[in-house]
Amino acid sequence: MTTAHRGNIAHCTSDPASNDKGSVEYFEDGALLIDNGYIAALGPADSVLGTVSADVPIIEHGDATLLPGFIDCHVHYPQIDVIASYGTQLLDWLERYTFPAEAAFADKALAHEHAAFFVDELLKNGTTSALVFATVHAHSADAIFAAAAKRNLRLAAGKVLMDRNCPADLRDSAESGYTDSRTLIEKWHGQDRLLYAVTPRFAITSSQEQLTAAGRLAAEFPDVLVHTHLAENLDEVEQVAQLFPQARSYLDVYHRSGLLRERAVFAHCIHLDDEDLSVMARARGSVAFCPTSNTFLGSGLLDLERVRESGIDVGLGTDVGGGTSFSLLTTMAEAYKVAQARQQSLPSAAALYLATLGAAKTLGIDDKVGNFEPGKEADFVVLDPAPTALLERRLQRAGNMGEALFAHMMLGDDRSILATYVMGEQAYCKQELSHP
Repeated sequence: MTTAHRGNIAHCTSDPASNDKGSVEYFEDGALLIDNGYIAALGPADSVLGTVSADVPIIEHGDATLLPGFIDCHVHYPQIDVIASYGTQLLDWLERYTFPAEAAFADKALAHEHAAFFVDELLKNGTTSALVFATVHAHSADAIFAAAAKRNLRLAAGKVLMDRNCPADLRDSAESGYTDSRTLIEKWHGQDRLLYAVTPRFAITSSQEQLTAAGRLAAEFPDVLVHTHLAENLDEVEQVAQLFPQARSYLDVYHRSGLLRERAVFAHCIHLDDEDLSVMARARGSVAFCPTSNTFLGSGLLDLERVRESGIDVGLGTDVGGGTSFSLLTTMAEAYKVAQARQQSLPSAAALYLATLGAAKTLGIDDKVGNFEPGKEADFVVLDPAPTALLERRLQRAGNMGEALFAHMMLGDDRSILATYVMGEQAYCKQELSHP
């Protein structure tokens, strides 16, 4: 089936930080042509629509703006019930909120209920791809994969690996973690639009034996992702140094274990030195930048310019539930504020890149999603031109699409999402799901 969508359209063709003048394309009256779930053409409306036959449906979006579907590079689906709990530092947060919430996932029915709610929240916020933490329970990975498959999302996830320094009811072993993960890879990886991620929580909760087993699994399945936390909090960094005295740094713990490679995504990475960044760049590891949780938990401010100048791919992560919003628009706004606090700049085009094409590169899926390049999967979001009275008023005074996008980014949230499309099919519509 072929359809056309007409409206304001923006996407990144490359990294705006590269100073390439063609890195962002704006079409104030554009058209997106979709054929059987894939992008067929993009351009000015008159040009694109002039090439299609009269029987092709044209969906008119008026003054709304079409963007590529947002991509969340780091988020925890089991933590939705502890989001916005009173903030403490990271390690206390884990003990007080995270571990009790995840222990409840021993109940399979609860895992499936959470997964369904979580995936619907992604769509409500315009997120069409995500890299997701489950719990130590293998069936928690089954639940999130099943929920994503039902909605045809491009989603990566994995069973958490933890064999020490955590509650007994959340503990696996090096052997069981390897075996369960391998079974899940064979069951889910590459099915529909799903990908598996080998997922040690972080070095504190995995023995060297378990990290080595995880590295062996990553080597046996080189097209799976690796997903873990790295250098989020100074107390965490110190504890890792005590647990692994033979390692040069926190990153070196993962490197020695075979977990630093292409398609390895490390959340946070606030407290890394220059050698760490150089090693990560050479190994083609990637960073998930989580500004909302970093400020909420007081972990620190990522030096975004330094990381990117090292040649490392960076994408945004909401990090719910330490992060306080599913919205990548809100997360873009927080990233802007972190950059400002470091006397750095993050224009709207650069922020859009971090939430779309840059995020896709971070997850190794930029050949599939991230922009409107013909041949890619047709995941996109429609931004409401009047989600609130304030934003409607501000947008009327925007001088160009870049300025309008910045206003959406600073003032927007889930109310800004008019509709979300997955593989060319509407998966969420605000009017249909609104309540009196």
